Amino acid sequence: MAEWVCRALRDGALEGEHAPALTIKESIATPLGFDAFCHVLSQLSTNISAKKSQSRALVLVAFSRSPSYYVDLLKRRGLDISSSQQWIRILDCYTDPLGWRERLMECGSAKNLSHEASNIASTCRNVKDVDKLFSSVISLGEGLVGQGKVRFSVAIDSVNEMLRHASLSSVAGLLSNLRCCDQISSIFWFLHADLCEEKVTAVIEYMSSMVASIEPLIPFANRHRGNSENLSLVERNFTKGKFHVRCKRRNGRVRVMFEEIHIGQSGIDFTSPSSEDGLVNQVNQGLLPKVQFNLQLSQKERNDRAKVVLPFEHQGNGKPVEIYDGRKSLMDSKNEAAPVSTGNSKINDDSSKGEIIYFRDSDDEMPDSDEDPDDDLDI
Repeated sequence: MAEWVCRALRDGALEGEHAPALTIKESIATPLGFDAFCHVLSQLSTNISAKKSQSRALVLVAFSRSPSYYVDLLKRRGLDISSSQQWIRILDCYTDPLGWRERLMECGSAKNLSHEASNIASTCRNVKDVDKLFSSVISLGEGLVGQGKVRFSVAIDSVNEMLRHASLSSVAGLLSNLRCCDQISSIFWFLHADLCEEKVTAVIEYMSSMVASIEPLIPFANRHRGNSENLSLVERNFTKGKFHVRCKRRNGRVRVMFEEIHIGQSGIDFTSPSSEDGLVNQVNQGLLPKVQFNLQLSQKERNDRAKVVLPFEHQGNGKPVEIYDGRKSLMDSKNEAAPVSTGNSKINDDSSKGEIIYFRDSDDEMPDSDEDPDDDLDI
């Protein structure tokens, strides 16, 4: 599913539609969201540098990490940093978000960025001004691809940091404006759900066309916190989890997918859920409360249950059971006696069946019809 998400960001937006937007969301139970963000960033950067993506450049808005961190990340993924000036720009909102560092640099108390990071980074010293932030992103993107029909992608490493300095309506407006921009091919951001209210998370997810949630592989309840038997199982949530993706299709339908994510020494890895079903079942069995009775049936109990004759099976005495639905069968119509032609309404006592036969008193009596007999009444 992670590869499917990366392909959706790589393919970009169709003509006349908004750019696809991805929210990567994590919680404190499974803190693997930023690793997933770095994986998506690396995959998209690889496609852009190889010119296999609709976008030809990438603008990274860095709130939670310095530009040097992302330069080292791209180096570890095997990307050529020397040619990165042609396809990537980093809007540095981490180093000096409020303009205080500039004053320290004048006094000689602050250090500058590395040479490689400074070549592709541009510092933003007032993150509270959302309009200026939007203009900076667009100008950096246009500086890479120009003002034609060539598009670029945008990545934001922390929406929570944006919400610290701006209101929810301002941040939502910024994300909406970025999606509506004709030159933006795709956009994705990272959100820590435990650091904001539920309504904030709902608004951010509403702005997205795809939501990737990192959920715990092993459910963890408060009543199990003091249980030493489950501590080793709970620790696996910090290295393993479920990568749950919810995608809104163009026809209005919602597609839900998930796979398992694993963080090891070699990096991040995604596997199908079927490969770890044994572990999950084992964990779920360990979390069940211990009771004094067995909820499963033995083979003897299953055989005894199959021999029980249900109430409706007593009918027929071994013959096929026929259920009468109120209609006459063909056999009953043949065996039906001819009606008696004299007398008023009477009950045929000679017949073994209870039957009522009706005869009209005279020919003046109108037969039954759909007309209302009381239609001439003036009520």
